[in-house]
Amino acid sequence: MKKIIQLFFILVLIAACKSQNEPVITEDAKPIVLRAGLEKRVAQDNEFAFDLFKKTIEDSGETNVLVSPLSVSIALGMAWNGAAGDTKTEMENTLKMSGLSVADINDYYKVMQSTLPAIDPTTKLNIANSIWYRAGFEVKPAFLKQNTDYFNAEVRELDFAQAWAKDTINNWCSRKTNHLIPEMLDEVAPDAVMYLINAVYFKGIWQKQFDKKNTLEANFTTEANEQVKVNMMFQKDTFLYVQDENAQYLDMPYGNKAFSMTVILPKEGKTTGDVLNFLTINQWSNVLQNLVSQEVEVYFPRFKTKNKFVLNESLKSMGMKLAFTGTADFSNIADAGLFISRVLHDTYVEVTEEGTEAAAVTVIEFKNSMPMIPVFRVNKPFLYVICEKSTGVILFIGKMGSIEKY
Repeated sequence: MKKIIQLFFILVLIAACKSQNEPVITEDAKPIVLRAGLEKRVAQDNEFAFDLFKKTIEDSGETNVLVSPLSVSIALGMAWNGAAGDTKTEMENTLKMSGLSVADINDYYKVMQSTLPAIDPTTKLNIANSIWYRAGFEVKPAFLKQNTDYFNAEVRELDFAQAWAKDTINNWCSRKTNHLIPEMLDEVAPDAVMYLINAVYFKGIWQKQFDKKNTLEANFTTEANEQVKVNMMFQKDTFLYVQDENAQYLDMPYGNKAFSMTVILPKEGKTTGDVLNFLTINQWSNVLQNLVSQEVEVYFPRFKTKNKFVLNESLKSMGMKLAFTGTADFSNIADAGLFISRVLHDTYVEVTEEGTEAAAVTVIEFKNSMPMIPVFRVNKPFLYVICEKSTGVILFIGKMGSIEKY
């Protein structure tokens, strides 16, 4: 009996170690099969991804930069459904939507949002969309229907004037990102009439995890050529790997290998900027095709970073200019003149021995390009000045902090 108990505890310990170091995977993921038009759209979206990433690095000046091109593309895709004329054409050029019908483009977004979260049961991927519009603002039903049918967007009418409006939107973003991005909006702008929002949450467990016992303090050389200490993870195993004259490329899969992280390490004498300048969408495809399975010693730092960007200038320089002006044409959203006032993008990532947790939220804020009738409600303390108009001389100046009924 004693030997049976001992054997039981040994088996439990083995199972525990296995569960800590390797996720239980029954078989590799089955590929998502896309029809011809949608395969073309993936290539276009990836080209947009590289353009957006390069422009964000250039415009932000940040040392650490993380963007979710999928999140930005989906949010802009919803806005694109409301655009018309030259505004829509510019958005199509920026998003690389050439040669596809409206139905194809919307179908692409629908397919991505329905298939990506389901392809790996061991990886958590949530994609959520919402549309919030000011109470009383008239939105065209066809625009809302397109974005509920193809983007599964939640639609909410909200009193933007209330103090709790910002918290309501932020709470939605927080819930959809597993609370990694809790404060997306700094304010609900007084003249904002609509917010289009996409949220993406990802949590993947390495298919081959790092053992924490092998994580040691090590040096990391920064862009400024300074030495800093990091927790360096280590493992020696078989991975997909390739190198060229510019960089080494290592592909580390999650779960059932449906998702992976490809790490790009510049060669000696090269910078990340050099590699990005070389890495066109065609070169990237070549890298992925040339990856081969081989044993690799992997030293990889444990890290966490978050970013907050306003993407207006980046998107303008990528060709989407009219959308941010008073002459924007979003007549498929509403009869009122609308323009995009802000494209906000927040991201978060944490990489550890177990895997990766990441989140992104993209918010597109719309304002009315037509002057709104101001409301001047004197229901709080105020100042007043009585003066002679031609000379400007002040006769009286006063403050009213309290008023008795008169």
